[in-house]
Amino acid sequence: MNLLKRLGKWTAVIVVLVAIGLVGGGMMLSPAFTVTRSVLVNAPPEKVYAFVADPRGWKQWSVWNQRDPAMAITYSGPASGAGAAWAWQSRGEGDGKMTITSVEPGRRVAFDLEIAGVDARSRGELRFTPEGDGTRVSWTMDGNMGGNPLYHWFAYFAEQLMGPDFEGGLANLKTVAEKD
Repeated sequence: MNLLKRLGKWTAVIVVLVAIGLVGGGMMLSPAFTVTRSVLVNAPPEKVYAFVADPRGWKQWSVWNQRDPAMAITYSGPASGAGAAWAWQSRGEGDGKMTITSVEPGRRVAFDLEIAGVDARSRGELRFTPEGDGTRVSWTMDGNMGGNPLYHWFAYFAEQLMGPDFEGGLANLKTVAEKD
């Protein structure tokens, strides 16, 4: 019985130390993050742009839609360009909303991203730069995770957490844009 009491005390001490470490460490981390990836697509900028400027086009290449084909999506605003938006509900990918905030046809699509339950917003953009006979597509997202020190850990690991999704999405975009 004495051993169980000691183990219980040590377990409590370890849990408290881990909590202090997570909160204290998080307070020392920046809440800001940036993730960038790019790919060369063998298609003209205007063709690639069309898959990004229309929120319905994202369903063809986004890894998030592929991981949850049953994702419930609602579109609002214009069909494409500034003001076009889509909101989603997904058991596996969470709930959120993306709104296209500005476009430069054939050159750039910027958007705001909101994730339900997270008091933080992110801004992103995809740029389309002619390169040889193709288009260099660069996807960047910046965000600030706010004052919660536990969310700062997400910002710290954003490259590792979001980078693979960007890479997968860009690979899918390359595939759909290079089709006839």
